[in-house]
Amino acid sequence: MNIHLYLLPKMRTRDEHKEIAIREKAMEMIVNEGFDGLSMQKLAKAAGVSPATIYIYYKNREDLLNRLYNDVQKKFAEVALKKFNPDLTLEQGLWIQWKNRLKFIIEFPVYFQFFEQFRNSPCINHKDIDKSDFKENMKQFAMNAAKRGELSKMEPETFWAIAYGPFYTLVKFHLQEISMMGNSYKITDAKLKQVLKMVLMALKTK
Repeated sequence: MNIHLYLLPKMRTRDEHKEIAIREKAMEMIVNEGFDGLSMQKLAKAAGVSPATIYIYYKNREDLLNRLYNDVQKKFAEVALKKFNPDLTLEQGLWIQWKNRLKFIIEFPVYFQFFEQFRNSPCINHKDIDKSDFKENMKQFAMNAAKRGELSKMEPETFWAIAYGPFYTLVKFHLQEISMMGNSYKITDAKLKQVLKMVLMALKTK
């Protein structure tokens, strides 16, 4: 046997469980302490690995952040697009979107908070962010609704504010579990449908 084989450095193997722990702890730290609170040293301690282990999976802090965002974006699209297609009526499509987004928020609360903090952050290196068909689906959905006369002509930002602003406001109260008057608050289908009815009236052509 070639004695030089014994002199070669051992390749460090990837461990799926360690990678998951690193990813989950990184998101938790960002949600709880902000981006400035994330350092490789602190992350390694929280995930129960050595700092060197992190670099098996991620090139650097920026690579970690961008790949985390890609993972969360992929999961969000997977949940949000379930049973959805751009040819649905405005009412059907928005209802499915509201329900799917609520499902994502409730089942993946840390993912949701990380997503909200990061998607408009200057920390994102957009050239490293994967393209998602989610936005194209939403764009086509709105265009189809406009062609059918269900939606007035408006800028995308205006559409989003009217179509989803009320929903995310209710989500905020739901997560806080308290209403504006200090009472307990929980989202129900009845409350969502009541608000959706008003949203549709605001969006539809007269």
